[in-house]
Amino acid sequence: MAKNEFICDCNVIHQDIVDKTLKQMKNEDVFYKMAEFFKIVGDSTRVKILFALDQNEMCVCDIANVLNMSKSSISHQLGTLRRSGIVKCRKQGKEVYYMLDDEHVKQVFEIASEHIEHKM
Repeated sequence: MAKNEFICDCNVIHQDIVDKTLKQMKNEDVFYKMAEFFKIVGDSTRVKILFALDQNEMCVCDIANVLNMSKSSISHQLGTLRRSGIVKCRKQGKEVYYMLDDEHVKQVFEIASEHIEHKM
């Protein structure tokens, strides 16, 4: 297909669709926070951490071992993910275990993974 085959050159506005979509639009703050969410998970190291945490609750040492990275670099990335509400942690004695924050994060991550694998 030629590139210009995907360009709409009509001047028809489907007002019913426009009105329906406008009524369904989210608050600007929601779009800002969604963009921030995707920006945070748009880093391959953080995606690897999320994949690991989707499989199991893990401590920093375990994640560092799985990803063959330093504990400090993993801790830094986990801090970013935690402040963004993407992961959470629980303390057990001296150990801190990390997990995906909730089922929504798990679903978003798993759906994205399925989509990518489907397209490969």
